[in-house]
Amino acid sequence: MADTATSARSAAAPARVERPESLIELARDVLHDLPGLIGDRVELFSLELHRAGLALVKVLALTVAAAILGVTAWLGLWSMAVGLLMAAGWHWAAANALVVAINIGAAVWAVLRVRKLMTHLSLPATRQHLALGSGSTRRPAAPEPPSPSHEQHPVADRPAAAA
Repeated sequence: MADTATSARSAAAPARVERPESLIELARDVLHDLPGLIGDRVELFSLELHRAGLALVKVLALTVAAAILGVTAWLGLWSMAVGLLMAAGWHWAAANALVVAINIGAAVWAVLRVRKLMTHLSLPATRQHLALGSGSTRRPAAPEPPSPSHEQHPVADRPAAAA
C-alpha cells in the first residue's frame, strides 16, 4: 500500500526538470574534450596518409609492370608479323621497315593528338568568361574547328553558349 501511495505522489508531482548547463560550463567541457577530438582526427589522418602512400607505391609498381608486359607483348606481336611477312616471301629488311613505318606513323598521330588536346588544359572558355572586363558577348579570336562526327565530347568539353 505504501508503494501505491508513493507512486501516486510521484505521478501527481510535476516532473523535475534538470537545469541546463550554463554556456560557460558547456564551453569548458568542449575545451576539455577538444584535444582528444583533434588528436583522434590527426591520428586518423596520419594513418590514412600512410595507407594512401603505400597504395600509391603499389599502384606505381603495378603500372610499371603492366607497361613492361605491354611493351614486350607489342614487340612479340610485331616480331610475329615480321616472321609471317618473311614466310610470305618478303625480305627481312623490308618487313622490318614496314613495322617501323607503322609504329612511327602511330607515334606521330599520337603526338599530334596530344598537342591538339593540350589546348583544353588551359580551360580557355572558363578563362575567357572569368576575364576582367569581358562581357558575355565577347567571342574567341579563333574558334576551334568542328571535331569529326565519330568523336563525342562530353558536355563539359563544349564551351558555354553566350547569354
